This record gives sequence, structure tokens and C-alpha cells, in this order.
Amino acid sequence: MLRPFLSTEFVRFLVAGGVAALVNMAARWVLDLWLGYSLSIVLAYIVGMVTAYLLNRWLVFQPSGRTVRWEVFWFTVVNLLGVAQVWGISIGLGDYALPAVGIERWAHDIAHPIGVMVPAFTSFVGHKYLSFRTRRGDA
Repeated sequence: MLRPFLSTEFVRFLVAGGVAALVNMAARWVLDLWLGYSLSIVLAYIVGMVTAYLLNRWLVFQPSGRTVRWEVFWFTVVNLLGVAQVWGISIGLGDYALPAVGIERWAHDIAHPIGVMVPAFTSFVGHKYLSFRTRRGDA
């Protein structure tokens, strides 16, 4: 059960995810100047998702032998769960939990990175077994 998380593939996934997360957070900070926190989280997640797809396809997972359309479809499905996790945690912490304990000034800047980190495990499993799954009989 833990074997996939103890692999070099998972380490590469975390590195690629870290780069995509930095892109995500930088995009959120820029978008937040014009669009507000909630919408910026969602749009920045899309920017990070495109970055993550490209890095995962080229650096993390073996070629699936499936079409890009297949991979992008499942990558998007897996990430819909991820964006819900990121948004819920970021809003829950940034707008409610942290201010409730007296952390207001940096609440969004603390909450968003935490929200971005949460889907690492669920996304890895989804991408390994759905997005970049090899065809039966292959590899």
C-alpha cells in the first residue's frame, strides 16, 4: 500500500508538484491584485495544473501509450478533486480558522500553500492509475 509513495517516481512527482505549486502561488499573488482571493485561487490552480501536466508527462510518469486527449481528460478529472481540496482548505483556513485564532494579516498567505500541499497524495494515486496509466499489456 505504501510502496508507490516510497518510489523515485513519487519523489519526482513531488518535485514536479513543488514547481507547479510555486507557479500556482505566484499566479495567485498576481491575479489577486485584480480579481480577489477566491477567484484567484481557482484561476491560479489552472495555471499550476497546466504546468503540472507538462512536467508529469515529461519527467515523472512513463509514456502511457494513450492519446494526449485521454491523459488530459483524466488529468482534469483528478485535478477537479484537487482544486476542491485546495479551495476548501484555503478558504476555510484563510477566511475562518486562522482569523478565529488571531492570525489575520498573513492568513491567506499561510492558508493557500497549505491548501496547495494537501492533494499531493490523492493526486499522485489518481495520475498514476488514471491519467498516465499504461494500456493493458503494455509495460
